This record gives sequence, C-alpha cells and structure tokens, in this order.
Amino acid sequence: MERRKEIDALLKSELTLALGCTEPACAALTGARVKDELGETPKRAKVKVSRDMMKNAMGVSIPNSNLTGISAAVALGLAVGNSSRGLSVLEGLDDEKRAEAKGIDIEVEIESGCPSLFIEVSAKTEDHSALCTIENEHDRFSRIIKDGKEVDANVSFFSECESSLNSDLLDELTLKDVIEYSENLTDDIKDLLDRAYSTNLEISYAGLEEDWGLSVGKTMFNMIDGIKSTDDAMRKAAALAASGSDARMSGSCRPVMINSGSGNQGITVTVPVAVLAAYLNVGHEKLISALSISELVALILTNKKARLSALCGAFTASIATAVSWCYLLGGSLEEMDATINNMIANLTGIICDGAKKTCALKIYSSLIAASVAVHLSMKGKSASNESGIVGSNSFESIKNLSTISHEGMEETDKTILKIMIEKNR
Repeated sequence: MERRKEIDALLKSELTLALGCTEPACAALTGARVKDELGETPKRAKVKVSRDMMKNAMGVSIPNSNLTGISAAVALGLAVGNSSRGLSVLEGLDDEKRAEAKGIDIEVEIESGCPSLFIEVSAKTEDHSALCTIENEHDRFSRIIKDGKEVDANVSFFSECESSLNSDLLDELTLKDVIEYSENLTDDIKDLLDRAYSTNLEISYAGLEEDWGLSVGKTMFNMIDGIKSTDDAMRKAAALAASGSDARMSGSCRPVMINSGSGNQGITVTVPVAVLAAYLNVGHEKLISALSISELVALILTNKKARLSALCGAFTASIATAVSWCYLLGGSLEEMDATINNMIANLTGIICDGAKKTCALKIYSSLIAASVAVHLSMKGKSASNESGIVGSNSFESIKNLSTISHEGMEETDKTILKIMIEKNR
C-alpha cells in the first residue's frame, strides 16, 4: 500500500518504552536536559507548564520515589540528569539523587496560550544558564538555550521520521487503509508489536501480585472463574489491563510500551487484544495484525483530540481495542465501523481529571463498554446518525468527537484543574 514506510516510521517512533506516567517523566526529562546543559545541579529552577501537564502530574506516583507533581518530577530530573535515557530518565534515581532533589527550589507557573503538552524549565548556576522546552510530544525538545544561545534541540530521540505524530498521515488514513497495512507487516514492525504486548503483559500480571492503588484489576480479575466464553475473555482482558494501570499509576518501576505518549493507552491497546487472541487461538500472525490495528486506530483518534485534553484517553484507546476485537472475531469493515459508532454513542464525554490511581477504573469501564460495542456490531446493530453526535459512519463520528474535545470541553478542562488545585491547597 502507499505510505507503508511512513506508517512503519510512525509506529517505530510512537511505540517506545517509558517508566511511570509520561507527564511526570516528560517533566523529569526536561529537568534532566537542563542539568546536562548546565553541567551541574542548580539550586533553583523556574518551570512554565500547560494546564493539562499540571493536571496529569498532580495525582500520580513517580517511580523510584514517594512523590507526586510537576515540581517533584522536575527536581528529580535536575538531580539525576542523563537525558539520553528519554522517558525512562528516572531509572537512575538513588538515595543520593533523591536527597539532592529535595534541596532544589522549584517555582511553577501555569502558562496560557501554549500547546496542551508543554513544559519549559530554566535554571542558572554561577557559570551557566540553560532553558529547555518540550512541547506537543513527551520527548520532543522544541527549544534549548545555553548561555543565551540556541542549541540544536535534537527535536526528539527518534530519527526515523521528522515528527513522531505525523498529523497529515493520520488525517488521511482510513479504516480500510489500516486493515490493509496490518495484514502485510514487515519483520521489524512484527518484532516491535511483539515487544509492545509482552512488555505490557508483564506489568499487568505484576499488578495482580500486590494491592496497587484501588486494586481494580486484581479485584475484577479474581471475580471471573475461568474463561468459558468470548465475553468472559473480554472481561478478563479488561481486568488485566486495569491491573497494569493499577501498578503503573502507583509507582511500579516496570516499563510500559506507550501509545500516543501514554502508558495507560499503550496497555489498553495491547493487553486486551493479546488476551482475546489467546482465547480465540487465532495464531501469532493474526494477533500481530490485530495489535497493529489497535495501535494505529488509537493514534488516529489521538491526532483528532490532542494528546492531552479533557477527553479521557482510556476511552479513545478502548475504541481502538474494540475495533481490534471485532477484527479478531472475523468482523467485516462495516462491523468495525459500527463498533466505533457504538463506542462514541456510549461513552463520549468521559473526562480526564488527570493521571492518578483511579485511571484503572476508567480503563476497565471503557473496555467493558468496548465489549458491548463489539457484541452489538457483530449482531448487525449500529448507532445511527439520529443518535446525538453519532455520524452516518465512523469518519463523521470521529470528526464530531474531535469538535467536542477541542471546542466543547475547553471550559470543562479549566474547571477540572481549578477543582484539583483548590483541593490541594
């Protein structure tokens, strides 16, 4: 198919490892790059951050620490340095670096008129000054200034494509294109998808071993006595994905393969697909094709709504998983299209109130909704354009979903952060 190499590059740049929630990881990465430019740890730093970045770092545990929030993440990054580790930068934390981070004075200001994913860290030492900015993508440096002079930002850690979120490509891809691409994958992409689901299964099963967070996944997983039907498999899959989120958002040091810059979305579009594929015994090739479908549909949806917004990413990722489940069950293109419409008819409006331990609840609920959407579409049932924001096909419905995310939920997003900040005063 046309543009296959571009899609390959897109997946290679998007499906990467991250340690912990990606917003604190991004903040730590920015701080780490400032330290690398300065050559030493500063005593204080100024941080400018977008509303959504602030929101998504407030309630989630930072790995290798007992801390939360943008200030803590930046301070830890400034202490540890070594930004070449990317979103796994906090792997290098030890007692000495944690103690060093406590002594750094961090001043945080919420920036207006910036992208939803934005953070800028600036600091000085006796000999040097540095300013580093990440925007639009969690590991993409848009600006680096050292001693008043622009430095090559090395815009991201990935050289395969100019931008890891290729908006033009994602705007043009259709569901038919995605299916066609997914049924003829290169060995490199197959290996990448293998790593994605195996990495995310590891943290999901690890989440069953302890009482992480609310233990949503562990609780619901243990309520199912064996898998005797497709519906059992889907519910077990939803519980296992929630288990991965339970562990990740509570500070687990196991890595996750992300999608759209999100570990929770990465788990949601891989683990449930692998569980249903195993139950159906479809074989490895079918599993890998199904994973590429869920990964790509999730990226398409994120491109429509923005990486950080008031619309919950677990919901949009679950739409992608629903399409993949439909594919595994032998669904037609029309039934996959109907599955998207059924999901949008059901859960549109589920809000993102930041990354935190209860994200597992939204993942579980969204995946249960995905099972309902698939069951309906496989029975020939689809929400029609008479139903609220639902269009006559998935393309129209996704366009309407995008409008709601960008226009309809702007004030909602502001109100969410206002409530969160007031709670923490």
